[in-house]
Amino acid sequence: MRRRQHLRLVAGLLASTAAAPVLLAGCSSRETAPDVKVTLLDGRPQALSALRGKVVLVNFWATSCTTCVHEMPQIISTHQKFQSQGYETLAVAMSYDTPDYVASFAQTRGLPFLVAMDKSGDAAKGFGDVRLTPTSFLLDKQGHIVKKYVGEPDFAALHQLIGQLLTEA
Repeated sequence: MRRRQHLRLVAGLLASTAAAPVLLAGCSSRETAPDVKVTLLDGRPQALSALRGKVVLVNFWATSCTTCVHEMPQIISTHQKFQSQGYETLAVAMSYDTPDYVASFAQTRGLPFLVAMDKSGDAAKGFGDVRLTPTSFLLDKQGHIVKKYVGEPDFAALHQLIGQLLTEA
């Protein structure tokens, strides 16, 4: 019984953390995302800074993560809904994930967005040492972190926020 109560408490804390925007302590401005560099599945390098000018969801995930697999159809539909308006998704597979599994997952699910491997773990470290999956960061057009999601986001609220960010200059 105690274990269940503990798990509920942890889940509640994660949910409350996921809803909180990420801001620099003592500042009202948004924190700039690190300019991480990853390798896309086709071998091309991808720098996060190259996506400036777009609203970007950076999603850290793993093929072994059941929540990641569960949320992927909604990440796909979010991407398809907003991509023509200047939105991009960068799905970053964790360093412990097998490249063959990631490539197979991306192919069989028809992932329509950028999929990368974080072979060295540097991208996860750059975003504050991400260890829990899924963890996602929503960035504005200037590359600032607007929101951090630990676990599956509320997709209706995410869509509303993406819509707002896309209208910003």
